[in-house]
Amino acid sequence: MTTHHPPNPSRWLALGALLLGEAMNLLDATVVQVAAPAIHADLGGAVSDVQWFGAAYTLPFAVLLVTGGRLGDILGRRRLFVTGVIGFTCASVACAAAPAVGILIAFRALQGAAAALVVPQTIGLIKAMFSGPEMSRALGGIGPVMGLAAVCGPVLGGVLTHADLFGSSWRAVFVVNVPVAAAVLVLARGLPEDRAPVRPTLDVPGTLLAMTGTGLLVLPLIGSGLSSLSCATMATGAAVLVVFALHQRRLAAAGRTPLVEPGLFAQRAFPAALVASTAFFAVTNGLVTVVVLQLQPGLGVGVLASGLTLAPWSCGLAVASWAAGAHLVRRWGRRVMWAGLGVLLGGLCGAVTAYASTVPGTYPWALPLALTVVGCGAGLFAPAFFTLALAPIRPQETGSAAGLLNAVQQFGATVGVAVLGSVYLHGGEGAGASLRAAQGAFWAAAGLVGVALVASGAMGERRPVRRLRPGGGWSRSSPRP
Repeated sequence: MTTHHPPNPSRWLALGALLLGEAMNLLDATVVQVAAPAIHADLGGAVSDVQWFGAAYTLPFAVLLVTGGRLGDILGRRRLFVTGVIGFTCASVACAAAPAVGILIAFRALQGAAAALVVPQTIGLIKAMFSGPEMSRALGGIGPVMGLAAVCGPVLGGVLTHADLFGSSWRAVFVVNVPVAAAVLVLARGLPEDRAPVRPTLDVPGTLLAMTGTGLLVLPLIGSGLSSLSCATMATGAAVLVVFALHQRRLAAAGRTPLVEPGLFAQRAFPAALVASTAFFAVTNGLVTVVVLQLQPGLGVGVLASGLTLAPWSCGLAVASWAAGAHLVRRWGRRVMWAGLGVLLGGLCGAVTAYASTVPGTYPWALPLALTVVGCGAGLFAPAFFTLALAPIRPQETGSAAGLLNAVQQFGATVGVAVLGSVYLHGGEGAGASLRAAQGAFWAAAGLVGVALVASGAMGERRPVRRLRPGGGWSRSSPRP
């Protein structure tokens, strides 16, 4: 429960802390993707380490998001938010000072774990500070801030690395988190302390099972082809996740608080949304890595040029996301989601054509236009998808559903970097091979869009639910819209 409500002006300053904290985490992921080849060139190691620079962040972020939300319910959301920002800042400084690849990857994992403490607290703290129309205004600020961060991320990563301030090169992309985090901590002084009225228990075994299963499922995909060992590892990971699901059902049946609400899986709509989310975010995150790898190590262009190449994608995403959220979804509903996937698929085909028509060793000049279309498709899809995914969720399931969707988003990002990055890296060496490998990765992404399209088609309907009548007997309620 809330113990302190700051005065009205302080609430809006405190909201700035929450929005800036969310933006900081998104920026960190995108700026590092652009700077990753420069990091590899400086620190050495295997080329597949470029995938690890992103995956080491998103994987712990994904598996700890729901736990981070639960810890906020138990220990206090403001406390967890501030602790997470401090931990994120310390890990960022350690990343900037990392002398070797392995150390950098380890501190990237700590960054992801700290981010999992920060992000889940935002909505709960906004609800604690605002009500009525003010709460709608406050929640409405998340989308534009995230869009701005998406636009600035690739360009900022390129500019900071290219500028080589004081000889810092790529290390500046981590140092920049320090002043941003300092501003967040100053503004966070106005945040109220807030926690769940009835404190849930923390499912430690469930958290460990989820971490182990997800790790075993994803890690073999990074930097290596499918071998008998990697297939066995992935099968073990899938088995551990099955045990996790059974563990969650057993907790719920015993009246205890599971990490994930099993009722979410009683109908097909929400599991279908998780599949669609995984496929979609695998595409959008994995292809950024592919574009950067093709431009920098593959073609030899500078980090600034690769950041500017991705800028049209980010701009298209921001504009289309605003249009969809503000106007299109209210009028056209789920059709906006399917239209977004269609536009996204058209952009991917345009990118394949751009690579195919490029002379080896030259810049793919048609690529930025294709990436603009990709960004517009992604921007149309996301607001409609989240609206539809959360529409049938019952009030008591909202927190678990939102946390799981966020976790799956990060999991999809990890899968995308692993799978699409591996498709590119196994495409051979040389300028011509680089172009063909990029085409292969974009075709693989088109296949993932097809998975998202099929899964999103299963989100639209909920079967009637049997309910107990007050006087006894069962009735069938109509499906929710």
